[in-house]
Amino acid sequence: MFRRAVILLPLVRWSLRLRGYGKTFTSLQKRVRSRAAGLETHPEVREAVQITCPMVRAAVHHSLTQFTCLEESLTLWYLLREQGIPACLRIGVRKEKAEFEAHAWVEHEGEALNQLEGLHHHYAAFDEELLEPPAEQQ
Repeated sequence: MFRRAVILLPLVRWSLRLRGYGKTFTSLQKRVRSRAAGLETHPEVREAVQITCPMVRAAVHHSLTQFTCLEESLTLWYLLREQGIPACLRIGVRKEKAEFEAHAWVEHEGEALNQLEGLHHHYAAFDEELLEPPAEQQ
């Protein structure tokens, strides 16, 4: 899982930069839609989550470059969904000292997975889960 995250993180970064969020999300989503419906038993899901999250975090930590929360979250979301684990990509915003800030994280069963110290609580999350990419502006 660590190796997969190490490979996927830069691919997600370049896709976001070259194609934008909507096309990147759609591309990742198409790849996981064809997967099996999901893991059958709850202990298997919990174990897979407990393995995948630290491996993505370790891949980010040991990288020579710094990845954004969106790049990390898209990678984690994809790796979980690829295993058939229901995961939700969340994006929140806040205004801090006249500066607009955004933050991304992944939730499973209402729990933020890739968050240390509840950072996501300081952001107003969009009401809807990002199960579909946003409509492209024309």
